[in-house]
Formats: sequence, C-alpha cells, structure tokens
Amino acid sequence: NNEQSVPQLLIRDLKFEKKSLAKLMFSPDQENHPSKAPVKYGELIVLGYNGSLPNGDRGRRKSRFALFKRPKANGVKPSTVHIACTPQAAKAISNKDQHSISYTLSRAQTVVVEYTHDSNTDMFQIGRSTESPIDFVVTDTVPGSQSNSDTQSVQSTISRFACRIICERNPPYTARIYAAGFDSSKNIFLGEKAAKWKTSDGQMDGLTTNGVLVMHPRNGFTEDSKPGVWREISVCGNVFSLRETRSAQQRGKMVENETNQLQDGSLIDLCGATLLWRTAEGLSRTPTVKHLEALRQEINAARPQCPVGFNTLAFPSMKRKDVVDEKQPWVYLNCGHVHGYHNWGNKEERDGKDRECPMCRSVGPYVPLWLGCEAGFYVDAGPPTHAFSPCGHVCSEKTTAYWSQIPLPHGTHTFHAACPFCAHQLAGEQGYIRLIFQGPLD
Repeated sequence: NNEQSVPQLLIRDLKFEKKSLAKLMFSPDQENHPSKAPVKYGELIVLGYNGSLPNGDRGRRKSRFALFKRPKANGVKPSTVHIACTPQAAKAISNKDQHSISYTLSRAQTVVVEYTHDSNTDMFQIGRSTESPIDFVVTDTVPGSQSNSDTQSVQSTISRFACRIICERNPPYTARIYAAGFDSSKNIFLGEKAAKWKTSDGQMDGLTTNGVLVMHPRNGFTEDSKPGVWREISVCGNVFSLRETRSAQQRGKMVENETNQLQDGSLIDLCGATLLWRTAEGLSRTPTVKHLEALRQEINAARPQCPVGFNTLAFPSMKRKDVVDEKQPWVYLNCGHVHGYHNWGNKEERDGKDRECPMCRSVGPYVPLWLGCEAGFYVDAGPPTHAFSPCGHVCSEKTTAYWSQIPLPHGTHTFHAACPFCAHQLAGEQGYIRLIFQGPLD
C-alpha cells in the first residue's frame, strides 16, 4: 500500500497562528467608532455567489446588500380600510402619495387598505424590478453560472416586487419580513387569482403568486445551528405552513406561535433566488475576508504537494476565483486525496468524468478546489479542511456540515441541499468530503 510511505497531513494539523488570526477575526465595523458609523441593521447575501456577481456588482444589483438606518424613516403601517368600489377606495388607489394594498375579491368588490407613515421604522424592498422603489434588485440564480448571459434565457419566477423588510429604528433594531413590495405608485395589487382572505379581526391578508418562504435555523447561525422548518410569509407578515405547490390557491395552516421576525441566519426564498439574512451582531462574530485570506496563506505556506508530480500546490488568490491556475489543487471526490492536475487515471469507458485516484485506487469525479470567499456563509472561523461535492468549494468542516443539511427550495415543490457558494446541488452520501493533503517530502 503506497499510502503508508507518504507523509500526509490534514489542514487541521497545520499550526495556525492563533493570535494573528484572532486580530483578523473581527469585522471592520468593530474597528470604527460606533458613534460615527451609521447603524447597520444587517445584510442580505444571495446564495450561489462566491463574493460577487459573475459580471461584477453594480448599483442595486449585487451579491450582498447592507441595510443601514436611513437618515429619515420611510416605514409604513396599515391605517384605514375601504371596502367595495367607493370613491375613497378609488382615490386611495390613485393617490401617488399614499401607500395602499388592494385585494380584488371579485369584479364588483375590492378591499383597499391604506398605509400611513411610521416614524419608528425603515422599509427596504427586494425584487426583480429595477424601478426606484426596489432597494435590492435580485435575479434568478443559475447554479454554477459564470456570467449573467447564462441566466438571461430563463423565464424568471421571482416577483418584480417580491418582499419588503421593515426594521425598527431603535434597539434592538428588530427586522420583520412581509410578502410583496409597493410599486412605483406605492400600491400592492393582489388580483382575483391570488390567495386572499379576511382575518378573524376583520382585516385582509393574502399570499403572492409564488410566495415568500422563510426558514429560521435552530440555535441561531453558529457551529451548533440546525435547520428549521420552511414557512410561508403573508402580505401582512403572518406565518403559514407551505402550500402544496408554490402557487396553489389554497393557503397552508396559520402557525400561531411563530413570527415574521428575522434572526441571524434566516433564509428567505423568493422562488428563483434564496437570500441569507445576517444581523450586524452576527456578522461581527463571522470571519472576515482578511481572515479567510490569512487561512489561504497558511495553507499555501505549508507547501502541500501533488503526490504524483511532487509539484507544490497553492490556492489562487481570492480575486482569481474563476480561472483554473496551474498550481491549483484538485481533489478526488470519493476519497479526498488532493493532487495537482494530471491526466493519469482517466477511465475512458466512463465518459471521461470519473478518474482513479493514484493513492488509493478509488474511482470518482476529479475536480479543482476553490476557496469559499463569501465570509457570510461561514458558521465558524475554522480552517478550510472540507470541500462540497461535486463543485469543490472549500471551507470549514462545520460550515460544510451545516449547509449539507439545509433543504433549499428548488422549482415549485422540491427541495435539495446545495453549495452556498455556487448553488450546485450536493451529491454523494454527505454532500462534502474531508481533504487529505500531502506534506512536502523534505
């Protein structure tokens, strides 16, 4: 067995410089004087992007969006309810300065709920539309797509005005999510086909066509996190069990003891893209890009080698995260042995996809390894010892273990675990593998 004679190391055996890394652990927010910095409520990070959109972040279209306290409150809260086609109802709809939600019950009857200014909250809107009321423009995520041109041919299932998040302007800065956003005329229209109903206290509520789903993890977003249960959020922020399919007419059961309050690690699914909510406090405990860069340099400094070519391997810099480098580490996904790229062991009869590992003869996919650069997806600051399968994105063990358990909505009624860095559906028994590096022979 040629494995015994070769020195092997797992990354966790490297002696990480604890002190130097501890300095890098804290996010830049904490280094600033809190009095000067604007209050940050949290950040939304789109799953499937490793730090930025394929063609770069531009304006309101980017892979992550920070929600800051606004100079002036722009929140709204429900006030007057108008029933039927009265002049006030028509006026409320046409009044460009008044927010309102219209529930069309039939051709003869519409209920209009007027919303009034709320000086205690800030409102942020998310959707596919590029109109000015949308703060964060989100387009459909295509797994592993390298450029936006890959995504344009897909008919979008994300609503133009998908949802809104309302944040309290005073501590503890509670953030709540609601389905649907107000359009340029400050209206939300729920047409005849949308699921809607009268609540027990005489108010109206409803669901959007493809729905806004939310999952709050158990034990927060930490190394002890466990997946929660997916729920649907209504236009008024009530919580329901899922419909049979995304756009079914029949709503789920109301879940009385749960709320629409977001917590660190909550996932928001807009049917075409999934967003991770991180609170400002949660982000302050998360590794920074500097910390991940230090971990990358630590691995490279240990000079891992290819057991076949004996050449030194190195993870490319974070900026070169899409181009395969000649020193790039590759891994056999069935066993975890890390090599440099080589043509040895191709199995012709297996369409050239599967390869035989020279170390242990196990046969399986052979892929390049990429560092996970989006720090917001990490549940801890551990070293990058594991890789997702089949994409080869590398991060800490606890992070791979967490995401491999999360069933992410896919299409209109299925769920599957996916890599947070590229949105590829996970494969294999666990969905990830421990990496086995070989140390230098000297």
